[in-house]
Amino acid sequence: AAATLGMTATVQAQPFHGHQPVQSGWQQNGWNLTPARSAQIRQDISQLSNQINRAAQRRTISPREAAGLRQQARSVQQLYMNYQRGGLTRAEVNALQSRVNQVRVALRMERLDWDNRRG
Repeated sequence: AAATLGMTATVQAQPFHGHQPVQSGWQQNGWNLTPARSAQIRQDISQLSNQINRAAQRRTISPREAAGLRQQARSVQQLYMNYQRGGLTRAEVNALQSRVNQVRVALRMERLDWDNRRG
């Protein structure tokens, strides 16, 4: 009996790996997004345009570089609009975050290169 109780306590103490915690934006009853997480993704996407415009106004990137980055940001926005029609899945959220991060990295690299050309 003692061995059974010890085994039960061990199994109960192990974390459940089926879902991420609610704090990260996921609900426990599936991979549905909470409104807070969805709002965060929208905010990240809208910030891309603001960051690109600010860099162009400060002339840390050329107009040509800004145009290319704006196109990338529009592409992410369009992807978000397509995905959110049916509700965002975990894979779609990961894809959107990856694309947002790619545009941020591209903006950072364009600011640092000073060659006034894309890439």
